[in-house]
Parts: sequence; C-alpha cells; structure tokens
Amino acid sequence: MTFLQQYPKAAKVAKANFIVAFIALAIGGFFGFVQALHRTNMFRGFFNSGEYYTLLTGHGVLLAIIFTTFFIAGLFVWGVTRSLEREPENMAFTWSWFWLMVVGLVMATVAILGGLVPGSSIRAAVLYTFYPPLQAHPLFYFGLVFVIVGSWMAGADWFRSYLKWRKDHPSERIPILTFMALFTMLMWYVCTIGVALEVLVLLIPWSLGWVTEIDPLLPRTLFWYFGHAVVYFWLLPAYYVWYAILPKLSGGRLFSDSMTRVVFVIFLILSTPVGYHHQYADPGISVGFKFYAMATTLLLLLPSLITLFTVVASMEHGARQRGGKGYLAWIGKLPWDSPAFAGCALAGIMFAAGGFSGMINASMNINLLIHNTLWVPGHFHLTVGTAVALTFMAISYWLIPQLTGRKLKFKTLALIQPYTWFLGMTLMSNAMHRAGLAGIPRRTAEPEYTGFEFEAVFGTIAEMKWQIGIGGTILFISLILFLWVITASWMAGEKSDQPVNDHIPEPLSGPEHTPAVLDNIKLWLGLAILLVILAYSFPLFEMVQDGLFSPGALPRPS
Repeated sequence: MTFLQQYPKAAKVAKANFIVAFIALAIGGFFGFVQALHRTNMFRGFFNSGEYYTLLTGHGVLLAIIFTTFFIAGLFVWGVTRSLEREPENMAFTWSWFWLMVVGLVMATVAILGGLVPGSSIRAAVLYTFYPPLQAHPLFYFGLVFVIVGSWMAGADWFRSYLKWRKDHPSERIPILTFMALFTMLMWYVCTIGVALEVLVLLIPWSLGWVTEIDPLLPRTLFWYFGHAVVYFWLLPAYYVWYAILPKLSGGRLFSDSMTRVVFVIFLILSTPVGYHHQYADPGISVGFKFYAMATTLLLLLPSLITLFTVVASMEHGARQRGGKGYLAWIGKLPWDSPAFAGCALAGIMFAAGGFSGMINASMNINLLIHNTLWVPGHFHLTVGTAVALTFMAISYWLIPQLTGRKLKFKTLALIQPYTWFLGMTLMSNAMHRAGLAGIPRRTAEPEYTGFEFEAVFGTIAEMKWQIGIGGTILFISLILFLWVITASWMAGEKSDQPVNDHIPEPLSGPEHTPAVLDNIKLWLGLAILLVILAYSFPLFEMVQDGLFSPGALPRPS
C-alpha cells in the first residue's frame, strides 16, 4: 500500500502544510530575485528603494519562518506517522494547529505587504529580525504569535502520538524518525521562549501604544536568544533527511544509529546558549558571556563534523553496494541522475562551505571584520538558503509521489533544478563573501556611501555586483523549475497504486548498539535548560533592573 492509502489522514495534513510552504517559497523567492537585481543596480523597475525594506522583510519572514516551519510540519507528520505506524491521535487538534498557523501567516503577510500600498497605516518593514527601534503594526506581531503557538501545538501532537505508542511498546527504543523529530521540537520549545517573551511582553504593548519607551538591548537579546537557535530548527530537519533518507537514496544504509542520536542530543543541549555571538558589537553585554557564546558555538562544530562523517560513510556504503571501487572513485557510482539524491548531496556540499564561513562569524575578534557586511547573508544563503532549502526541495521529489499517489513529471527538469540552484548559489554567495571582505554593508537598498568607494580585496566591486545579479537570476529560474515540476506532478501526474519504494533499511550499526541513555528525554532537556540559565539569567537580570520598558541606563559601577 502507498503512504496515502495506509495513512490518508496524515497524508492530507502533510500535503496541506507543503502547499502553504511552497506558496511562501514562491512569493519569498520572487522578493529575493527583485532584491538581487535592485541592490546590484541591474534592474530597478519593480519597486523603489523605499519599498525595498518591505520586500526584504517579506523575503526573510516568508522563507526563513513560514516556508521552513510549514515544510518541517509536513515532513514530521510524515515521519512520525510512518515510524510509529499510527495516524494522528485527534484530527480536530491536528487541523487546529495547522489553521492557527495559517491565520498567523495571513496576518503577518498582510502587515508586511501593507507597506506596498500607498497611504496604508498597516506596515511591517522591520526585516526578519524585527526588534526595536524598528516598529511594525500590531497585526504583524499577533501573526507571529499565532504561528509560534501553532508550531508548539504541532509538537504536542507528535509527543502525544509518541506517548500513546510508548504505552504499547514500553521496552522498545524510540524509532529514529520519531527521535529526531521529538528532539528537534524540544530544541524549538526551549529557543522560542525568548521570542515569545519579546513579542508578548515587549513588542505588542509597544506597538499598541501602551508604552512609549523601550530599551532596545532587552528585546534584541531576547530575539537573538531565539535568532540563532532557530537556524538549527531549520537545519535539523535537513539532517533528518540526510540521516534517514539519503543513505537509502544512495543505495545503502545509515552508518550508525547511535551517532545520529548523539548529534540531535548535542544540538538540543547547545543550540540556545549561542545567541550572544550575534551581539559581539553590543556594549551592554559583558565579554565573559560573549566568550561563553563563542565557546558553545564552536562546540557545535562537533555534531556537524559527526554528521559529515556519518552521512558520507553512509553514501560510500551505498556506492560500494552499487559497484563503487577505490578511495574516491566510488563517488561516481552514486545516483547523480536522481533529482532527490543530487539535491540532497549538493546541499550537503554547500553546507560544508557554509560551515567554514560560520567559524569566522563565531569568532569574537575576526567577526568584527565582517560584522553587518554582505558576508553575513553570503553565509546564511549557504546554510539556510541551500543546505536547508535545497534539501527540502530535493526530498519533495521523493515525498510528493508518496503523499499524492501520482508519479513525478518532467524528470529531466527535476534533475536540472538542483544543479542550477547549486550554480546560482555558488556565484551569488561567493560574491557576497568577497563583498563583505570589502566592507559593503548588508540590509541596505543602496550599498554605497556618498563620496566613498569600496576597494575589493579580490576582483572588482562591479564584477561582484554582476555576479550577485546573475547568481540571483539563476536561483530564481531554478525555483521556477522546482515549482513547475511539483505543481505539474501534483495536479497532472500519472496516478499509480503501486507503492513508492519508501522502505528505509536498518542502520549498519542499529539501536541495539546505542546507549539507552540517549533516549532519556528528561535528562537532556534538563541539561539544555540548565545551560540556558547559566548563559542568560544574569545578563537579563541586569537589563530589567531599571524596568522592562526603560529606555536604557548607564552601566552600573562594578
């Protein structure tokens, strides 16, 4: 039986989430294309520079928050249902969190797009970071609250299924697909406490006019408490695909169940205390706590390196099963003609490059060279824009036939799409990194300063602009290819009752070789909370001594 036939209720929920995710991807991707052309001065006929910041906000929110959250929800509905072999426990509750997130999405989007309507008082040109002094209409903040609360309910839905399963299987290990989903959501619960407090306690009263003054450092700190950990909320579902599905697509098996669990445990523990590394230039936080954040950030290289080893070993096993030989020649035996495999593999390669630039961002002294320059979006377009987004698009080629019962159409275009995305991102991100080294700022419609010219370290500024514009254009063409293939397959693909080969083989080193303590959810959650308290309790206490809405005070004498 197909997944659709076996779990029709779960399939319907997963499809609904994917539909919303792909719509957000289309709109946000168009906004990104416009920005690439506008900021490089290649074409400015879409919007003016004043409207650029509305587009920038829409690009960040729709892609980084909406596309990712809805796609992750659909992916986890599929994975939890499949691994626990049970439909959601209460469909009324399941649909309630989906529609709550949709309402929040609509509210936030209306607030953002209001900035494009002349004379509109509903505006939200506050960028993806949305902390003061920029202020949005209350509709924007309420929309974010609905999306976050809906995501909390979604996590509760999956935990409920797990607890029901546990009653029937008291001595079994948590299935790996469910384990990864649950630990991702635990990390999400911990990190969203900060943004929830920021929005509910500070930003909504401020936007409603109930208070007139607000200390920028406090909401900024609460945002970055969330703002870097959310990167791992996006990244861990990509790991979910690389660990669970990519080995199968390679023709082999996952190398190690225990390494997989260790990686997700480490991310739960260390993801949230790293937020201060976005605030190295903020004078209101002591150097000691910034160093603490740097140390925990660099420690997160460990699970990434474990992932590199485990995933590559899994792919090598698959390639050798397909006849691969030699130290490196086995790479040629991988199924590079499969769009799902090629996209996931290329996303992993790009993530490795993003990891190197991320080490620069995490280091306190070197960070000051590239702080608030175009280097930063160059980095996260490698990580979120490719490692995450390309993985999500690629695995859709494998998931959508399971959820719709229809075969994939235009397989040649589907195969071209990951390679064009990789090419476009290579061009754009490379130029962004080099422009950042030249000091060109980020998040500005006009990247030049009056009476000042930037001096490029490598190449010329004009060449970098063209490279960004061309790369952004190729990315947009790749996005159109993806949306065309998915829409055509969904609506007009050949119907098939034959089940997609979705069997995921057991790991080479299975759960029987994995320490049972790794499944101790309470232990690891408690340790994660403890590290957060150590990192944030004292600095936040200092910030609120003069009141939550203080406009700021001089540093206290030591």
